[in-house]
Amino acid sequence: MAIKLASAAFEEGNPIPVKHTGQGDDVSPALQWTGVPAGAKSLALICDDPDAPMGTWVHWVIWNIPPEATGLPEAVPQKAELKDGSKQGMNDFRQTGYGGPMPPAGKAHRYFFKVYALDTQPDLKPGATKSKLLDAMKGHILAEGQLMGTYQRR
Repeated sequence: MAIKLASAAFEEGNPIPVKHTGQGDDVSPALQWTGVPAGAKSLALICDDPDAPMGTWVHWVIWNIPPEATGLPEAVPQKAELKDGSKQGMNDFRQTGYGGPMPPAGKAHRYFFKVYALDTQPDLKPGATKSKLLDAMKGHILAEGQLMGTYQRR
């Protein structure tokens, strides 16, 4: 089963606006999704860059998003826990919440926003890493979707 993930800020395969990068305001883009299955107990989202020189770079880890949510607003606060019960993890900038694209100068990098519908609420403390979230999600993914944007530092 697939979740359709989209953003008003950029379309699939297109550049992510500077506003949502480390060279701009460094705020998360608004995201919208459809197709969450009825049995979902929570949603999780991971954003990473597989083109980073040192290996995949994690930009955002957020989980326990309520299953009835249809997206995330622009500029999600960089807090460990949000009002709706969502929890945010540590990105590879060693910060909680979203950290926008900031690749080295050169070729464009790809940024994958991946949303997962889960049949559980992962029992992780805020600040958990992507690998801990992936371990907690094993065997619990009901559906997923992704949106890829690019960014080239100038």
